[in-house]
Amino acid sequence: MAGERDPWLPGRLLRTERDALMPLLRGTEPSRFAARTACPGWTVRDVLAHCGAALVRIVEGRLDGAFTPEANAADVRERADWTTAQILDELERGLTEAGPVIAASDGELDVIALGEWVHAGDVREALDEPGAYGGRGAADALAILSVTSRVRHTPRLHAVLAGHDAPLVLGNEVDGRPAASLKADVPTLIRLYAGRPLVRTRYELHGATESELVIYG
Repeated sequence: MAGERDPWLPGRLLRTERDALMPLLRGTEPSRFAARTACPGWTVRDVLAHCGAALVRIVEGRLDGAFTPEANAADVRERADWTTAQILDELERGLTEAGPVIAASDGELDVIALGEWVHAGDVREALDEPGAYGGRGAADALAILSVTSRVRHTPRLHAVLAGHDAPLVLGNEVDGRPAASLKADVPTLIRLYAGRPLVRTRYELHGATESELVIYG
């Protein structure tokens, strides 16, 4: 299955994540925000600070020079003295308000919404919570990924996902090259395209390398 961009999907994904993640975070012991994540050098608190900052940049239209590794690191440093409550308040605002702005864009910001959902998976994994890179919002995340994988010029791949009847078609056709194939579950597919660690995963990938599939970086 492969479709055209639905501009309202990113906002729905963000709101779904808000409703699932914020109660979890607000009930989390403060010391756990220091846990390390799959993002090199970043704790749970750092990831959340980055996520909130990125979304509020979108809400406020402050996009010049945004979303580079340097800008992301600067956003986290600027929030070093914030309380955890301030970090969570900004994140909740961004998850709530960024959707309409993303919908009105040309689609370039859709990948940011998907990245926020992936980062929520990073946080869940670091906190040993279930549902990392899957669960609620997964269907919308896959729909966004199907479009983003073409925009980011990954090779054509047919993914047969556990629990899904029809294959997910990702990426673009490449002249003289047959489509790659993947058998995996949804969290593993997301890990592959987001460049996340694949330890303890099981998948069958033929006709492409893992590095060709990564949409971030």
